[in-house]
Amino acid sequence: MKNILNKLIFIVAITFSMTACHDDLDQAPIDPDSFTEKDVFANANEAKKALAKVYASFALTGQEGPSGQPDIADIDEGFSQYTRMLFNLNELTTDHAVVGWGDPGLPDLHGLYWSSSNDFTEALYSRLAQGVSFSNSFIKIASDLTEDEVQYYIAEARFLRAFAYYNLMDLYGNIPLTTEISTELPTQSNRTEIFAFVESELLEIQELLKESGTNEYGRVDRVAAWALLSKLYLNAEVWTGDAKYSECVTYSEKVINSSYSINTNDANGNGSAYDELFLADNDVNGAQNEFIFTANFDGLQSQTYGGSTFLIHAAIGGTMDATKFGVNGGWGGLRTTKALVNKFKADVTALNNALGSTSDWGLVGDATANSWDGPDMEMYETSTNKYELYADLNAGEMKFRFNEDWGVNFGDTDADGTLETDGTNIAITNPGTYYILLDLNTNTYSIEPYQGDRRAMFHSDGQNLEIESIPTFEDGYAVTKFKNIDSNGNQGSDAGGDFTDTDLPLIRLAEIYLNYAEATLRGGGGDLSYATSKINELRTRAYGNTSGNVNTSDIDLDFVLDERSRELYWEGQRRTDLVRYNYFTTDSYLWPFKGNEAVGISVGSHRNLFPLPVNVLSTNPNLTQNQGY
Repeated sequence: MKNILNKLIFIVAITFSMTACHDDLDQAPIDPDSFTEKDVFANANEAKKALAKVYASFALTGQEGPSGQPDIADIDEGFSQYTRMLFNLNELTTDHAVVGWGDPGLPDLHGLYWSSSNDFTEALYSRLAQGVSFSNSFIKIASDLTEDEVQYYIAEARFLRAFAYYNLMDLYGNIPLTTEISTELPTQSNRTEIFAFVESELLEIQELLKESGTNEYGRVDRVAAWALLSKLYLNAEVWTGDAKYSECVTYSEKVINSSYSINTNDANGNGSAYDELFLADNDVNGAQNEFIFTANFDGLQSQTYGGSTFLIHAAIGGTMDATKFGVNGGWGGLRTTKALVNKFKADVTALNNALGSTSDWGLVGDATANSWDGPDMEMYETSTNKYELYADLNAGEMKFRFNEDWGVNFGDTDADGTLETDGTNIAITNPGTYYILLDLNTNTYSIEPYQGDRRAMFHSDGQNLEIESIPTFEDGYAVTKFKNIDSNGNQGSDAGGDFTDTDLPLIRLAEIYLNYAEATLRGGGGDLSYATSKINELRTRAYGNTSGNVNTSDIDLDFVLDERSRELYWEGQRRTDLVRYNYFTTDSYLWPFKGNEAVGISVGSHRNLFPLPVNVLSTNPNLTQNQGY
């Protein structure tokens, strides 16, 4: 499907641009090498190639790779790619991300002070409207074909149209609803009407799509319809005022019981199967079994400055080595805030309480919580002359000291793991949570980074956790979640390192696990014990063992929201989640530079929606701008 998505885009784009006046131009072309809709939709095989263009509207931007012959005029192709814009509007506006670039309108997004003429809110609206247009055109023309296989294609195009409307309703609220090609200016529909349309479409096509797991990678089956219904019903109360959590539970269960499965294949052997989801071979390394709907990329055949190319390049800067990410350099832009980093912070108190009793041996130094003045961080005696501790340490230096008395202290003069009385201070290069072992039977020690939740994929070397200035790349941890290397450590297909192969999941099974848990807690009638077991599947994968598993008593709505953050960060979900919890604009939850203030402030509730683009309003008098813009 990746190759199909690329090789016939130009042909199909011409076809879609001609359909509005098709009846008046119903004649064969003079040039025998040119194509019309009669050629592209001549049979099922040709129609499949046209369907690729509809799918491509969520991944690519035009007819010549990263730039040239764009699908949408007057918008930068790289900026306007769907997943890049979804990141900007649904992640950059939240606690998950900041960007140091000063492009007009971009700092406004994280600061939550955008205007109705913001280029980025306009770009995503246009990209989604294009997806609707392509879908409508395909459905109309393909309906004239009689082959059985074409009916699957039409159902897929209807899903893609429903997905576009799901996004439009979420981001912009009351929008035009068009299902046919027309020269008439559409009227404005409210969210309840859009919701009803998306729901009815998905309910109708669920049996028209191929059965679970029987379609080729990159194309949707009926599980995608169930998954989108799960997402739709989870947000129903926000969008329509009518809660549908029991329906969310029902369709989440259908997805969970399908042929899709959580990836547990640790293909690169690093102790967790989570990172495989975001590698260059995630279409074959096991991750594909978890992916319900994806945006597909290929560094040679489907080049774009959006997609995973954007997520990988833009997150690299500072001391980071771009070659370890399979690209030729970083763009030094994207980082995250401490609000996300701290969601992965280990509960060192609980870890230490499990060790036993405290001793008179402890840690002292500016790498510790109390610096050189003490009191020391007490270690736990776990066996004769062996002491252990889990500790949050700063970048700095430390020593081992007995009973807070400088008369008995150990350092490491040769930095070789062997202790000497009054030896040299021990350096801690990076801040973080560490497991420390002191063995006085052999006068040795070890200090190892605590391997807890491996979903915490951050680069902290040379980075500051606190953000004092957003344009400074070193302020804020960098995110290392997405890479253009495969499970064997090989770079993606573009030897130049410009463009990436990493596919992006738009819907994956893990999200549906969390939908089920949240809908259950909100009164949807699910089984909380079962929800806990599903969450523990995700946490077992994240930790590489059961040490991070939780009990039913630990599960409440805020825990699920935090777990969504840990599992789904930078995947285009966060703003929608925060709006559903009434945290996005209120002071119930603040993060750095929310409302353009370092400590975070609340903003007007009208920012739960983005404005309709000014150019759309100027050309269609039937539309009314969202309140507050």
